[in-house]
Amino acid sequence: MFAPRRRDPDRLLPADPRARGIARALYGAVADAPIISPHGHVPVDWLADDAPFSDPTSLLVSHDHYVTRLLHAAGVDLAALGVGGAEVEPRAAWRRLAENWSLFAGTASGYWLDEELAGVFGIDEELSAATADRIYDAIARRIAEPDFRPRALFERFGIEFLATTDDPLDDLAWHDEIAGRLPGRVAPTFRPDAYLDPDARGFAERVERLLAATASPATFRGYLSALEQRRAHFIAHGAVSADHGVEDPYTVDLDEGDAERLFQTVRNGRASASERRAFRGHMLLQMARMSVDDGLVMTLHAGVLRNHSTATFDSHGPDSGHDIPVPTDYVRNLRPLLERFGLAKDFHLVLFTVDETAYSREIAPLAGFYPSVFIGAPWWFLDAPDAVGRFRSAVTETAGFSRGSGFIDDTRAFLSIPARHDMARRSDAAFLARYVVEGRMTESVAERIIRDIVGPQPKRVFKL
Repeated sequence: MFAPRRRDPDRLLPADPRARGIARALYGAVADAPIISPHGHVPVDWLADDAPFSDPTSLLVSHDHYVTRLLHAAGVDLAALGVGGAEVEPRAAWRRLAENWSLFAGTASGYWLDEELAGVFGIDEELSAATADRIYDAIARRIAEPDFRPRALFERFGIEFLATTDDPLDDLAWHDEIAGRLPGRVAPTFRPDAYLDPDARGFAERVERLLAATASPATFRGYLSALEQRRAHFIAHGAVSADHGVEDPYTVDLDEGDAERLFQTVRNGRASASERRAFRGHMLLQMARMSVDDGLVMTLHAGVLRNHSTATFDSHGPDSGHDIPVPTDYVRNLRPLLERFGLAKDFHLVLFTVDETAYSREIAPLAGFYPSVFIGAPWWFLDAPDAVGRFRSAVTETAGFSRGSGFIDDTRAFLSIPARHDMARRSDAAFLARYVVEGRMTESVAERIIRDIVGPQPKRVFKL
């Protein structure tokens, strides 16, 4: 990792001089540590092709919904930013960002973009309407250089492990293409949501393709076997986890007969809303059963109502900035799953939330009892400096530091990876420094903890 040239070297560290000095030393112990990124969405073909990035807008704006959603809230048309593959003149879209740069003051996305401009590109000017073209041209020149191709940046960022997110029927040829060609490891992640949720668009067609691809019979047992075969394919290509994104982490344990009847009902499109929920709940439990059997870490990203704006989804597709958090109940919803598998040896279940009330009320107590449960790092709307501090305050007194996942950047914005991890390291250094100043731990213990959080801990949780 590398520090931006123009930023305050003590950014995000405490204002109190004594705490700041301690935090500075703690951060210094991990500032240059390799990046472990066990969950994210960087397209693997970027690394396989290693082609130069096409332009600053597609690299830094169009695919980063943190950026585009706030511009959209201010009245900027998403199509004018290139969202969803819309045709756009890149310089014009960049100017729209620059003209509205003041909107990002105080936001995590503004902080990350500032870090990228200064740290990755060495740009020491503030983005504005007046500097838009000059900064655009500077970035365009840099990304044309060999040192700014994806593989060179991968090495420069110090990435030791990077997970992508992949469709269950992906042949993973891109992963084969880059195996052994990078200084770090890139692994696929099994993401089966669209094959498990009857409310997903194209669900029935996906199930038929899954059964056909694995030569499995159109029975519930055949469906489970097909999923198991695809998981085995992913494991053979280096996968360490299976990721599940659900609005409601509901689970239910059905007997085989009921599961068969329900499968045929949802497959034929005749299921009621309650039956579709029951199917999702049973399949989430089955995914846990498969993780117990094959060893894939199960990560659960719950509590988001996806595609809140139907009109935006229809025009720009998913991941276009309008997924909205909802309250989440883990304790009751996950009980059937944890009754079956919560005490299973070597089962790892990482729980993420965007409902901050769930940290202290539900997730930390669950992780403080079940050896299988780990606390997912602040995710999405919470992976920001102040939210990281609130997260640590919410979970530490119940579950300590050892029950966390380590930081998860969860990003499609490749160049933001070092900025996000650096932010997490600074935020954790600030939190630990407060504990030292308050006499709640020694500085040597704090240093041991921050070193563990950055490397060994995520490696343990994700079985690396």
